[in-house]
Amino acid sequence: FNTNNVIKKALIQMKAILFPGQGSQLVGMGSEFYNNFSAVKKIFAEADEKLSFKISKLILEGPESELKLTQNTQPSILLVSYSIFKVLKNEFNFSMENVKFFAGHSLGEYSAVLCADSLSFDDSLHLLYERGKAMQEAVPVGRGSMLAILGSDIEEINNYILEIKSKGVCEIANDNAKGQIIVSGNIEPVDELKDILKKYKKKCISLPVSAPFHCSLMNPAAIKMKDKINSAIFKKPNFEIVSNVTGVSENSPEDIKKFLVQQIYSRVRWRESIIFMNNNKINEFIEIGPGKVLTGLVKRILPNSNSFSINSIDDIKNLKNES
Repeated sequence: FNTNNVIKKALIQMKAILFPGQGSQLVGMGSEFYNNFSAVKKIFAEADEKLSFKISKLILEGPESELKLTQNTQPSILLVSYSIFKVLKNEFNFSMENVKFFAGHSLGEYSAVLCADSLSFDDSLHLLYERGKAMQEAVPVGRGSMLAILGSDIEEINNYILEIKSKGVCEIANDNAKGQIIVSGNIEPVDELKDILKKYKKKCISLPVSAPFHCSLMNPAAIKMKDKINSAIFKKPNFEIVSNVTGVSENSPEDIKKFLVQQIYSRVRWRESIIFMNNNKINEFIEIGPGKVLTGLVKRILPNSNSFSINSIDDIKNLKNES
């Protein structure tokens, strides 16, 4: 019996890898990796060929108005996240030995499934491009709205929603963190909810989105995507995938498919997902991809956890020094 080994094992930082979703896009994202690694140039070229347009040029040069179109944003964020992941793993030899979970916020779940070797790069890219189109087409522009509500809990927001239930769809779309909830639905009831919140001096912000994501108005998009997702080949992932829909790990190919379909119109249970991973001995979270949104959310959910974001070469070097 070796006491030192027991102590060493207790000190091991079990890790989860996180992948960002829509809203993290930025013209020029991933350019440092593109300019410094031939493997990334190859990944970008493969994406151009697969999608039959220069998505690489759009990511690196813009224009921003084109990049932020949902059908372009979703595969673009996946492409950058996947490229950074491959550099971290293959060029910097980052050990995956103590990584237990992969999770992604909304479209980021596709990045998680791809990087966990459950789905091919081509299929991930194709499905996200089709998903973006289907979600954009599900509700005519100007008919839907999303609202970020700060400093209120879910039970409180649900009570407000009950007051306007007869006015149309208004549902909780994202449970991001304590005090950060996103509501989605028809523009009229969401605007009415905004008025109620202001009456009670609750802080809220209308989001500049092109469609009301993660609510029942997205059902037509889920119907369009069901056959496409089911026809793709999914394998058992190399790491446990935490589902946005359930907030727990779902590891059979059939369950991953099922929940990727449901995810389109279901609440993103991000707060629950982070708590689930933490309850399963995860004390270090590494966000891979553009932006630092998820790192910020983790710090709000678990103030005492270690969380890092990786979207530059220096970030990787700093992470390796921490490890």
